[in-house]
Amino acid sequence: YFESGYHTTYVDVMEDLLAGINARHEYPLRIVDEESYTLTIGNASAIHAADLEAVARALAEADIASTAVGVNVLGKVAPAIAAGVAKRFTGNPDASPLNFIVCENLIGAGPFLREQVRKHLSSGLHETLDAQVGFVEASIGRMVPVMTDAQKAEDPLLVCVEEYCELPVDANGFKGPIPTIKNMKPLDNFDAYVERKLFVHNLSHAAAAYLGYLRGHEYIWQAVEDESVLYEVRGALSETCAGLVAKHGLARAALDAHGADLLRRYHNKALGDQIARIAKDPVRKLGPNDRLIGSARMCLEHGIEPVHTAFAAAAAIRYDYANDPAAQQVQRLYRDRGLAGVFEEICQVSLGTRLAELIEEAAARIER
Repeated sequence: YFESGYHTTYVDVMEDLLAGINARHEYPLRIVDEESYTLTIGNASAIHAADLEAVARALAEADIASTAVGVNVLGKVAPAIAAGVAKRFTGNPDASPLNFIVCENLIGAGPFLREQVRKHLSSGLHETLDAQVGFVEASIGRMVPVMTDAQKAEDPLLVCVEEYCELPVDANGFKGPIPTIKNMKPLDNFDAYVERKLFVHNLSHAAAAYLGYLRGHEYIWQAVEDESVLYEVRGALSETCAGLVAKHGLARAALDAHGADLLRRYHNKALGDQIARIAKDPVRKLGPNDRLIGSARMCLEHGIEPVHTAFAAAAAIRYDYANDPAAQQVQRLYRDRGLAGVFEEICQVSLGTRLAELIEEAAARIER
C-alpha cells in the first residue's frame, strides 16, 4: 500500500508493536537473499484491536482494507469488520464500496469471511453487505522467514521477507472499480491460480520438507541441494503442472517457469526456511483436497500418474517430528492401523484405488 501512495493503518493486539508504529510512523522491511537490503515503509499508524470504535471509524473512512490474520482468527475479527461496515453505510447510501483483500491461506476465504461478518450485522444491512462490500481472495506466494532472536533484538519493528513480490487476486471479487496497487494482479481466472498455488507452490514446498526430513535435513535449502530430494520434487512439479494444463488450460511453459523459480527461491539460505515449519501439521496437508492428496487426485482425473506426488505423500505419512502434535497423531494412527487407517481417517483415499496403490508402493520404497 505504501508504495502505491496509501496511508496504512494497522490493527493488532501487540502493544509494543502498536506503540512503535505510532511513535515512528514507519518500519524497516528487509529483503533477504544472497544480497539483502532494507526498505523503509512509512506513512503508517496503528490501532489496538480492542478499540472497536476506532477500528470501525478507520474502516468507515478507508479506501481499501485487508486481512492477514490466519484462518483461525477470521471469526474473531469479523465483529470489528461488521462495526466498520455498519458505521460506513448506515444512513449513508451514497458511501463508496469497501473492498477487503483477504490474504489468508484458505480456499473460499472470501465467502467464508463474508458470512462471518454477516452474523454480526443487523438484517437491514445484509443487502448492503452483499452489494457494497467486496471480500477479494488472494493467492499468497511470498515467503517470510521465522525471525531470529538477533533480528528481533535489532529492531522490534523489523520485518524480513524474500524478494518475490506478487499478489494475484480475484478480479471478480471487487465491488466498484478495481484500485491500482503495485504488485497486485487482478485475475479473471482466479480459481486456476488458487490451484496453481496449492498444487505447485504448496505441493513442492511440502515435498521438499517431508523428503528432506527423512534425509535428515533441517532447512529447505539443504533439502533441495540433496539430489535425491530434488529429483522427487521436480518429478512432482512436472506431474502437477501437467494436471493444471489439462484441467485449466494454463500455459505449460509459464507453469514450468514458475516451478523453476520456486526451486530457485527454495535455495535461498538467507530465508532460514526450516523444514519443521513447512512440514507442520501433516493432518491438514494430507487432507483429501489439500496439496498432496488433492494434487494427486487432480493428476489421476486427467490421466497423469502422480508417482512422485504419491512418494511425497508417503513421506508425509512417515513424518514423525516429536514436537508436532499432528505428526504424532498420524504416527499413532499409522502404528495402530497402518496405511489403511491413515487413508480412511485423514486422506479419505479408498483402498484398491490407483492412488492408494501408488502411495503403498511409495511407502514400500521408503521402508527399503
